[in-house]
Amino acid sequence: MVDKLNAIEAKYSQIEARLGASETYADPELVAKLNKEQAELQPLVDAFRAYRRTLDAKAQAEEMMSDPELKELAQEEYQAALDDLPRLEKELQILLLPRDPNDGKNVIVEIRAGVGGEEAALFAHSLFRMYSMYAESRGWQTVVDSASETELGGVKEIVFTVEGDGAWSRFKFESGVHRVQRVPETESGGRVHTSTVTVAVLPEMETADVQLNPADIEMQVFRSSGAGGQHVNKTSSAVRLIHKPTGTVVECQQERSQFQNRDKAMRLLASRLYEAEQEKISSEYTEKRRSQVGSGMRNERIRTYNFPQGRVTDHRIGLTLYKIDQVMDGALDEIIDALAADHQAELLKEQGPA
Repeated sequence: MVDKLNAIEAKYSQIEARLGASETYADPELVAKLNKEQAELQPLVDAFRAYRRTLDAKAQAEEMMSDPELKELAQEEYQAALDDLPRLEKELQILLLPRDPNDGKNVIVEIRAGVGGEEAALFAHSLFRMYSMYAESRGWQTVVDSASETELGGVKEIVFTVEGDGAWSRFKFESGVHRVQRVPETESGGRVHTSTVTVAVLPEMETADVQLNPADIEMQVFRSSGAGGQHVNKTSSAVRLIHKPTGTVVECQQERSQFQNRDKAMRLLASRLYEAEQEKISSEYTEKRRSQVGSGMRNERIRTYNFPQGRVTDHRIGLTLYKIDQVMDGALDEIIDALAADHQAELLKEQGPA
């Protein structure tokens, strides 16, 4: 591990030197590339330097113990370094794990009402609000690509993009069936109903990331419409793309121009085809691999939102929080942090001793 870390630190130092050279700034694209590489390596280099400082402090404390006047102080410093080393070693192991190449990408989120009729559609809208507020709390932008609304303010289906650096690294744990238990507003008897909503999360792919043959794509245009069939756009600016070899259909109707909607729809199509290929690959793995967080548990219940008890439970890691109001207002970090930590632990277990 140390040899690998030394090589990474050497690369980081080379990048620093190149960024400090006056001739580098004549090439803005090179500067941007080097800054990005430096930012990616910095957490690992900082952690390695902290680890090395702690090793040095431990060695110095051992030497000082031979001096009777410094022995007590040296023992304290030695023990402090000894206590810090396991934590720093684990941090380095996590930082050395293979990085998901899509972690920095935007995400496309698809929410669909499942079992439960209008109550499921209302909860689908609540989940959209929750994710929008979470994105806003992290400084990310939410853009609706298409939506099928109900008369009571729910959504049968909504597709939206979250734009922001690292969106996939956080949202990728949200794919699956979300169950809600609450008393619907239309329920006069006060009975608790159970409904489900399906969430699918895809990394937003550029069309260059996926092989797309224009001859395989049929484009249809139509008018954008809102709830109740009322047209919000009098021109045929909405776009539907059909990928003929796979039958995949995508729509985008939220942008003002047909060109913008087509561009967005092409990226959505690329993302869907990329995901389909990834699922095909992952299906060849063992059951253990398929059961990991974020590996395609679309048909499994991942989380329950119990409103009468004020409880949110994530079934994958057995985490229960009694703060449903905060969660529905976008406070998802505690859940996502726990899921990410569990995922890292699984990867470390697979990787074995460093």
